[in-house]
Amino acid sequence: MDRRELAGFLRSRRERITPADVGLPAGPRRRTPGLRREEVAQLAFISAEYYTRLEQARGPRPSREVLAGLARALRLSDAERAHLHHLAGAPPAPPPGPPREVRQSILDLLGRLPQTAAFVTSATLEVLAWNDLAAALMEDFSALPRRDRNLVRRVFLGPHREGRRLYGVSDAEEFARHAARRLRAAAARYPDAPEVTELVDELLAKSVEFARLWGSHDVGSGPTLCKTFRHPMVGPVTVNCDVLDITDRDQQVVIYTAVPGSPSEEALRLLSVIGTQRMDAPR
Repeated sequence: MDRRELAGFLRSRRERITPADVGLPAGPRRRTPGLRREEVAQLAFISAEYYTRLEQARGPRPSREVLAGLARALRLSDAERAHLHHLAGAPPAPPPGPPREVRQSILDLLGRLPQTAAFVTSATLEVLAWNDLAAALMEDFSALPRRDRNLVRRVFLGPHREGRRLYGVSDAEEFARHAARRLRAAAARYPDAPEVTELVDELLAKSVEFARLWGSHDVGSGPTLCKTFRHPMVGPVTVNCDVLDITDRDQQVVIYTAVPGSPSEEALRLLSVIGTQRMDAPR
């Protein structure tokens, strides 16, 4: 526990919050910038004396419950909350599971890419959000239950409609290796997440290929820069693949674009029309 750094951090976070931020009256004689110590203590459900000792670098190591109360009272971000725990000598517990909520700005981005197939995946390769062209190129994810939107489950367990593994993509075997490696890394980051454990157990029980890849203990993989989809309506569609990391959510934005002027670009343009027609049903 670094008492001096903890004290300075608590004081700096306290001074940046105004009473109005937490629904408290400012009062006519307020001289302290931000909140008073007793106000933070009240919001954190601890004694004012105890909080004062923490800010004076004289307090004992706070429990996880106290740290949670302080983080809530001081409106700490995820990064600040983790820093608070490290200063107190109590590293934060692993997150309960892969984040699934997609930021509104990312959702807006997907909608502004009409000629690009784009979607967002979680740490376990669950498709969390997508635009119309991604649905037209791959599958209407809105028509699937949540468990069937997971690309790891899809590549290993199917269904492989019309003999097309993973939407007839040319790098299905390579993607399977990538998926197993990424799932192993996610399992290490979220050791207490039941949904991750259940997914791994299901794949081990039902897929010999997955069990073999899982047994290699490999993690990490190189990017796939180009792939071809065998689409049942427009034929082969070759796309460049780019991946953007959303590090604070442990998510990725996958973007598929075709070379300008190519037959694949024309196929995507056609799919953008067909896909819109096919997705008229309310979600």
